[in-house]
Amino acid sequence: MVGVTSPPGPARPVNRHWRFTGWLLAAVWLFFLNIPLGTALHQPQLWRRLVGIAALVAIAVAYVLIFEWARGRRQRHRPVPPGRARLLIAVLLALGLAGIPGTGGDWLTTLVFVGAAAVFLLPSAEALVVVVLAAAAPPVTARLVPGWEHESTLVFAVLLASFAMFGVSRLAQRNGELQAAQQEIRRLAVAEERARAARDLHDILGHSLTVVAVKAELAGRLLELDPARAAPEVADIERLAREALADVRSTVGAYRGVDLASELAGARSALTAAGVVAELPESVPPLPADRDELFGWAVREGVTNVVRHSGARHCVIRVEPSAVEVRDDGRGPADQHGPAGHGLAGLRERARRLDATVTVTVARPDDGRGFLLRVTVPAADPDGGTRP
Repeated sequence: MVGVTSPPGPARPVNRHWRFTGWLLAAVWLFFLNIPLGTALHQPQLWRRLVGIAALVAIAVAYVLIFEWARGRRQRHRPVPPGRARLLIAVLLALGLAGIPGTGGDWLTTLVFVGAAAVFLLPSAEALVVVVLAAAAPPVTARLVPGWEHESTLVFAVLLASFAMFGVSRLAQRNGELQAAQQEIRRLAVAEERARAARDLHDILGHSLTVVAVKAELAGRLLELDPARAAPEVADIERLAREALADVRSTVGAYRGVDLASELAGARSALTAAGVVAELPESVPPLPADRDELFGWAVREGVTNVVRHSGARHCVIRVEPSAVEVRDDGRGPADQHGPAGHGLAGLRERARRLDATVTVTVARPDDGRGFLLRVTVPAADPDGGTRP
């Protein structure tokens, strides 16, 4: 026999069907009380009949309530306190002994409930000891107490009820573990969705607001020097702000997509506004949709870093069927050995879905100037698979 304890955890509502099943599992064993009840009803003295019947009713009520109490704690992932469990087992045993004036030797039938309750409430070793003692009690007391006849089926009944309760306890444990696993899956799904939303919002707003800031700075200078040229820049700022707002709305709705061609067009505009000479491909090779989106995110992240951090004057973007790279001649990141920012972390998460590799290096190691971001996707095998 093994007792089962569950780790503590948050309470969960119990559905009506399982609650009814629990009461049924507790009450089904009460048919064992028919033997001592018959003995009590045939007692010639009224007080003996009353004592026997009262003790049996008390045992039945106590057993069902104890079972439901323990089952409720398991469903809420709360352990059964060992001290309280021992006390409840002692109460069941004491009620059985109290009925002896009315039930005689048939009180031993109540040991069925003592053994079953021990399996459900107590730790493994203690439950085994209680079940062994309960099973051994009928033949031992039949030899020691005159007039107490030993029912040959009683030992089997104690063992049967104990093994059945062992199965019930396992069922309750597995049910609790299943519900806990389902809760954990739901929690992880929510956490993953929040992380995805945070990553997308960072990538979208980080790029858009960087370009808006650069264009606003340019427009501010042009307002004094050349107001006619400032007007298109202000219009561009308005357009970018509206696009960023649309991107946020579509991201919240989980419908937003990124494509390489659009990001290259946006990169040309952003780099030009920042005064960076842009060398971009005139066309891009046909790419699968998932790769096209990944390369678009790579261009967006690379150009954002060029405009925001690098101080570069020249930026080159190369696109191949299995790779894309963004290279500049700036100073690179402020801390080349520091942890990656949110944008690069999000890019790496997206790359892992396609088994792609994200490489971030100093393009010119001799003087520490320049920066390279490269995303490489495994090339396809002729048979349709991929190879490194």
